[in-house]
Amino acid sequence: MPELAQQPDFLAIVDLIRESRRKALRAVNTHLIDLYWNIGEYVSKQIASGSWGDAVVTNLAEFIAKTEPGTRGFSDKNLWRMRQFYETYRDEPKLSPLVREISWTHNLIILNRCRTVEEREFYLKLCAKEGYSKRELDRQISASVFERTLIGNQKLSPLLRELHPAIDGAFRDSYVFEFLNLPEPHSEGDLQRALIAQLRGFILELGKDFLFVGDEYRLQVGNSDFFADLLFYHRELRCLVLFELKTDKFRPEFIGKLNFYLEALDRDVKKESENPSIGVLLCRDKDETVVEYALARNMSPAMIADYQTKLPDKKLLAAKLKEFTSTLEEAAEIEALT
Repeated sequence: MPELAQQPDFLAIVDLIRESRRKALRAVNTHLIDLYWNIGEYVSKQIASGSWGDAVVTNLAEFIAKTEPGTRGFSDKNLWRMRQFYETYRDEPKLSPLVREISWTHNLIILNRCRTVEEREFYLKLCAKEGYSKRELDRQISASVFERTLIGNQKLSPLLRELHPAIDGAFRDSYVFEFLNLPEPHSEGDLQRALIAQLRGFILELGKDFLFVGDEYRLQVGNSDFFADLLFYHRELRCLVLFELKTDKFRPEFIGKLNFYLEALDRDVKKESENPSIGVLLCRDKDETVVEYALARNMSPAMIADYQTKLPDKKLLAAKLKEFTSTLEEAAEIEALT
């Protein structure tokens, strides 16, 4: 069979077809969510008015099954979920548009696993932006991405915010690598090789705006070669992001090496159109006071984060977030009085 000739603009037509399909799928999803919302509203109001009892919902499910044979998704259990869906978001006008951007299954995961309005809003936005699969969304909630991201946002330095105004949500104070199945103890080489081998899981944990550039990235300074552990590019921030790995507890001397690599990246690798590079020192553990002292006089866009190899305890992390937020609020009140 002769090979089909390809005009330069053929791919443009294919892109139009694909985009049309995506829009059609989004429209179908929006109509489906609207339907579930309207059914949930109707059921909720009938029950609230006393017109219906619990048994009526079961009768309704049976009636739909007989009247519309082959129609799936309208069991009594799902009808109750539609009611819960409507009642959860009816007084949240800011969130009701967001629920229409993701699938019903993704909505149910967020509805069943998130307890606060803020947490639901976070995962609704994140799911729509990142295009998570059901399994990925479930993992992100189990990994307490909401709590860890908020803590990480609050600890960003003024310099990082000045250089990268859109940095909120891009980094975390702590990363979770439960998917690596690393032995204890493990070396920096073990950690690096495992992260490369499980790159998909690593990028899921980092965020899908991160693009992998390379490991053991060679930097030539003078007549010497240096090798940075892991180099990424962040699309939204438009900058290189360097991860240096340490299986030890954070020590202040680690920052010197990270800053040296960032200087080399900005001088010799960064393009003129790109923003200054960011460095993340990823340690096994860290003392927050030591980190604060180490960064106090540091004018480099560096961050100190830790990692763990097991899923965090959500209750403990939520308590930590509450305590950290309360401390910041108290500090702000004291500053306002002085």
